[in-house]
Amino acid sequence: MVRKAYSVSQVNAYVKGLFERDGLLRGICIQGEVSNCKLHPSGHLYFTLKDSGGQLSCVMWESARLRGLSFELREGQRVQATGDLTVYERGGTYQLSARSIRLAGVGQLYEQYEALKRSLALEGLFAPEHKQPLPRYPRTVGIVTASSGAALQDIRNILHRRNPYVQPILAPAQVQGFGAAESVVRGLRRLCALGVDVIIVARGGGSIEDLWAFNEEAVARAVYDCPIPVISGVGHETDTTIIDYVADRRAPTPSAAAELAVCESEALEAQLVDFHADLTGAMTARLENARSEAELLRRLLTAQRPQNRLLRQREERERLGKALRQAMDGILRERRHELALLSEKMRSLSPLRRIGKGYGYLTDGDGRAVETVGQLSAGNELRIYLADGTVRAIVADIEKEGEWE
Repeated sequence: MVRKAYSVSQVNAYVKGLFERDGLLRGICIQGEVSNCKLHPSGHLYFTLKDSGGQLSCVMWESARLRGLSFELREGQRVQATGDLTVYERGGTYQLSARSIRLAGVGQLYEQYEALKRSLALEGLFAPEHKQPLPRYPRTVGIVTASSGAALQDIRNILHRRNPYVQPILAPAQVQGFGAAESVVRGLRRLCALGVDVIIVARGGGSIEDLWAFNEEAVARAVYDCPIPVISGVGHETDTTIIDYVADRRAPTPSAAAELAVCESEALEAQLVDFHADLTGAMTARLENARSEAELLRRLLTAQRPQNRLLRQREERERLGKALRQAMDGILRERRHELALLSEKMRSLSPLRRIGKGYGYLTDGDGRAVETVGQLSAGNELRIYLADGTVRAIVADIEKEGEWE
């Protein structure tokens, strides 16, 4: 008996139908080790699940990957993939079309988390001396987070409320799932290139798988290498990620990160008013002191001017001359008085006082007084001083009769 022959397409279609009608193969969860993991440019993720007894081809379409994968899928990870077993008719193969993937145990995630944490701590990435101080008055705040998340809106609202003069700059990033770590790193580098004053890396809360991008080594090193201060605001208050240890400041929530990033403008304005008052008072005091010093220097300079010195010297000379004239006048008066007294005394003793009654005073031609006839010879010239004039005479003859008083 000859059996009916079926085409390859018919067989593959029949097998596909079997798979689709079997409820056990729909929504099935399969556990295995990841290998041959590749992200296609289209966004679809291709990988293989294997164990000691076999392997299974798997695909995760881009739409499912964006919703159902919260960490970066890597070679060697043990995962649980949930989806449908389907047949690829053209190739005659079957595969798992995954809708969601999670690690095969939270314990494994914590092991990776603790291992990376120990390694980075030994390298010094958590050391306090590497922490940068936050700017006191930032003008621009960079934000690395999802553009459609609630975290971004919370951050913007708080920044505007506290300081409307600050400009927020968003570097949108994928914060969950395959490729999230690379997206966060790109956001950090973009903001560094723009030269913002401070950076907030944030996302809302979630499971350890949801927050896993912020436990990736690449993100931790990008935060550490960032020349701009970074605030980590990932998850809720109880959530702790690797970048919380690496960042310059850690905030328990995205909203708290915004609070840390900027100061309140009202407090700043009040402080500026106080500064203005203090500065005005200090400047007024300085100006008053400067005016007093300038006036003192003006007086000193005026006193030291050559014209004033000459004037003072002239005044001193005039006073000295006046005092000297007064002293000379006094001396002259005294000397005149003394001279008058002496003159009167001399007149009283002068021979001329005696000449007035027929006596005269004789001198020879040289003006010497003639007291005896022995001083004279005939022909000598004589001067006879009388009370009312002088007589010049020549000695005609001498008769010596004795000493005459």
